[in-house]
Amino acid sequence: MTSQGAPRRREPRTLLEQLIWERNQTLAEFVEWAEDFARRHNEPGTLSERNLKRLVAGQRTSGIPVSHPRPATARLLERIFDRPIGELIVRPLRFTEGEEELRERIALSRRVDSTIIKSINEQLHMIRRIDRHLGVFVAREEVLVKKGQVERLLSYSLSPNVRERLAGLLSEIGTLAGWQALDMGRRHAAWLHYESALAAARESGHSGFIAHAAAEQAFVLLDLGEASAAVNLLTELNKRAKRDVNELLRSWLCAALGEAFAAVGDRVCSSREFDRAFALLPDSPGDFDEPYVALDSGHLSRWQGHAFTRVGDPGAVDVLSVALEQLDPSFTRAEVSLRVDLATAFTAIDEHKQARLHCERAMAMAGQIGSVRQAARIRLLVGA
Repeated sequence: MTSQGAPRRREPRTLLEQLIWERNQTLAEFVEWAEDFARRHNEPGTLSERNLKRLVAGQRTSGIPVSHPRPATARLLERIFDRPIGELIVRPLRFTEGEEELRERIALSRRVDSTIIKSINEQLHMIRRIDRHLGVFVAREEVLVKKGQVERLLSYSLSPNVRERLAGLLSEIGTLAGWQALDMGRRHAAWLHYESALAAARESGHSGFIAHAAAEQAFVLLDLGEASAAVNLLTELNKRAKRDVNELLRSWLCAALGEAFAAVGDRVCSSREFDRAFALLPDSPGDFDEPYVALDSGHLSRWQGHAFTRVGDPGAVDVLSVALEQLDPSFTRAEVSLRVDLATAFTAIDEHKQARLHCERAMAMAGQIGSVRQAARIRLLVGA
């Protein structure tokens, strides 16, 4: 379009003409603007409308290419458009639709900085809060949309530093997507989400993200009945974690290994790992630049109670009851799991009335948040 709104009926003859059109300026308007630019930036170059018409044409009526302008004028145009004069006065390159999209996406990714990354991380934090309180029915789509957004930004980013930070963020989103898929009973989908999270973590170069994403796959193994494989995986990850991950994640990894040992019936090793988890647990949580794990003394007690239930420890009821009293009510999915554990523990000591109450409450909550995984545990317990 011209500045008067009339449609253009021809292609630009030179890149210089195209760029002036993109500024929505006539040649006279651009000359006036360029003179002001030269004054403000102490550039000696001058530009007349007659000279500009010759330059934007790119060639004389005889077909001979125009000669370069005086050095001062060339420098002025190069500074305005950040392009060499030889590129400005020739026909612009035409891109296919796919190439144009590529150029646009690369340009968009160049705009990603620390502030943008922090904002996306804060958005992820809010999605986590929604997910833990309202479940996959509400939060699933948001997670997948956010995952796609960050994948696109990462795919076209050219800055190594930005790529590393986006990759760490993508790993975090991927582990959340994996956990949601596992909660929905989609184990294969969960595994693939964790696998993509692990790939992103490796690109980030952050050992914490790598350990976290790899460890999450152990929970898929546990759900598949591959408890020994989960023990082996988490044992190796715990060995590596001693060197270069923070105490909060080390505590979480020990607890995960404690659950895996409980799944194979090894009460002694399970208890040992939970003792280590409590010893490593820091007083304050990690920050946005570290893997997110919801772990404090209350959550760790709940996790230990779950392991006690797996091995048939009679102390499970007491541990889980205290954990239920202390649990933040916004952790709905955690409460469902805890109540299933309590129902299992009460059933083991023949307290069937209490077991039924927790089963009924857990089933109602599982339906509300779409937790297929916990609903399956309840059906298995009721059918036992």
